[in-house]
Amino acid sequence: MLEAIGWIGSAILVLSLVQTRILRLRILNLAGCLVHIGYNSAVGVWPMVGLNVVLAIVNVVQLRKLLKERHADEGGYDVVPTDVDAPLLRHLLTRHHDEIVKLHGVEPADVPATEAYLVLRGDETVGAVLLDDAGDGTARLTLDHVVERYRDFTPGEHVFRRSGILAGHGYDRIVTRPGITGRTAQYYETVGFTRDTTTDEFVLAVPVAA
Repeated sequence: MLEAIGWIGSAILVLSLVQTRILRLRILNLAGCLVHIGYNSAVGVWPMVGLNVVLAIVNVVQLRKLLKERHADEGGYDVVPTDVDAPLLRHLLTRHHDEIVKLHGVEPADVPATEAYLVLRGDETVGAVLLDDAGDGTARLTLDHVVERYRDFTPGEHVFRRSGILAGHGYDRIVTRPGITGRTAQYYETVGFTRDTTTDEFVLAVPVAA
């Protein structure tokens, strides 16, 4: 039984290393370290206990940092306006075409948009937000896609609520398409949208620009 626990810990560590999502990688790696701390303590392999204690501490520190930055006002992400036909945006949408169709149920080339924004973390492009001007200060959110590596976080929130860029462009509310359910609905609720039961759309009042 003890040996089986050791193998399970090793399997969890290997599984963590093939994750593409940062948060999931850290959580699984921490779990594997904790299992190995228990296993190596039981069999008396103290150098491995020490190693896994150090790795567990590193994972805890990094998890706290990631979760803290998830809704950080500053220092996490940058929002960069771009043209709806900009080559970089089109490259991003083409590269992630299959994911966009699967997750959002739309063809990237057919998404209506009058404005586009790229979300960056450092030098890395982590997401794209497309909006269509519906008039009267309303922006219709037609696409909010995040690359898999950052999908456990909420980069789009920095476009909607924290950058001040939409208020600066004259928008006072954002609406989604109707009928959104499942994880996408949970995501919108996480970033502050509320469902309008009359239209079955999610709606967010755009914070006034500072």
